[in-house]
Amino acid sequence: MIPDLPPYARWLGVTLERAPDGGLGFRLPYGDTVQGRPGFFHGGALAGLLEIAAIGTLRDRLAAEAPGAIVKPITVTFDFLRGGRALPVHADASITRLGARIAILSARAWQDAAETPIAMARMTLAVHR
Repeated sequence: MIPDLPPYARWLGVTLERAPDGGLGFRLPYGDTVQGRPGFFHGGALAGLLEIAAIGTLRDRLAAEAPGAIVKPITVTFDFLRGGRALPVHADASITRLGARIAILSARAWQDAAETPIAMARMTLAVHR
């Protein structure tokens, strides 16, 4: 089952799909709502996509073992590696560690190839089961 996206994700136009390996893939289309300087994504939209990917991935993992768990950000660090051009951006996230109360995740966003991300994030999240 694919989890529901939060209202902010729907407003940005983020879509979600299940990858063949079982992971979640997130996609953000280019448009007026995410434009920064002409022809490029605003950094806040990319940061939002990375946060949505990280929290969505964690919620997907927790859905079976702790349904109804509440997840809240503790720390977030973004690295903007290159400008996001007027093309769709894809994102995914991976869980580095999932403990009883804390989760550590990393997320990446790319346009041409996943191996050449345009932005990355590291997040520490509180998990209330």
